[in-house]
Amino acid sequence: MGQKINPLGFRLGTTQSHHSIWFAQPKNYSEGLEEDQKIRNCIKNYAKKNLKTSSGIEGIACIEIQKRIDVIQVIIYMGFQKLLIESNPKRIDELQINVQKELNCVNRKLNIAITKVSNPYGHPNILAEFLAGQLKNRVSFRKAMKKAIELTEQADIKGIQVQIAGRLDGKEIARVEWIREGRVPLQTIRAKIDYCSYTVITIYGVLGIKIWTFIDKK
Repeated sequence: MGQKINPLGFRLGTTQSHHSIWFAQPKNYSEGLEEDQKIRNCIKNYAKKNLKTSSGIEGIACIEIQKRIDVIQVIIYMGFQKLLIESNPKRIDELQINVQKELNCVNRKLNIAITKVSNPYGHPNILAEFLAGQLKNRVSFRKAMKKAIELTEQADIKGIQVQIAGRLDGKEIARVEWIREGRVPLQTIRAKIDYCSYTVITIYGVLGIKIWTFIDKK
């Protein structure tokens, strides 16, 4: 039978790099992992409360964390950077204070930098957020999937596959539906594939969204 594997972990060291870069002794490793999760959750919760586009997208594509002895560097890749900076320039400082409180780090400095993603809808995380918003508003899942694929046409990607699983359209029996446009070579390790899985809570129950995008062959 087909053995499923996360496409990002499968390509580590070739076309994919780690989203967290730090070193810890085995006994302290779990603490470092927990700290990363706290940072990511804190940033996402802050974005959920304060930054939303008209379509309900927070626009965070990816959060990278680099830790040194006395500095924690956090890079947030955002699709809609204007949301954070133009509405209130002090928001980055506010976010930094929030994360520092959450971590309770006294002897380490925290730096947060924001980088703009050139094609927001070419990134699976932002697409999944868009799709989740549509499904919450009870838009037909097929219509939502087609709309998501239309949005990627502006981005420079070679192929996309979208999969939604759960009680689709409120049906009694859960099922899986998917749609593909272009090529998505999951077996080719040199192919630069971006992937995201996202959970959305609707009135019928929990739906799972998975998105694969084929960017380019290295």
